[in-house]
Amino acid sequence: MLIPLDRVAVNKKAKVMGVQGGWGIRNRLSQLGIHPGDVITIVRHAALGGPILIEVHGFQVALGRRIASRITVEEVE
Repeated sequence: MLIPLDRVAVNKKAKVMGVQGGWGIRNRLSQLGIHPGDVITIVRHAALGGPILIEVHGFQVALGRRIASRITVEEVE
């Protein structure tokens, strides 16, 4: 089942299935090392709608909630 990245619980892994958005958001995520097919781990959700800290390819990256809501993922066991 595909869900937005911002709905994945802390310490869960998810596989990036796609990005809803234009060239700008896709380019920015590519620069951060986030591509369809990558497995990411949710490290932390900030309080009050703040950024989400994820780990991808051994690096930690903070994503804003709006960008995270545009990334569709599938939870991985």
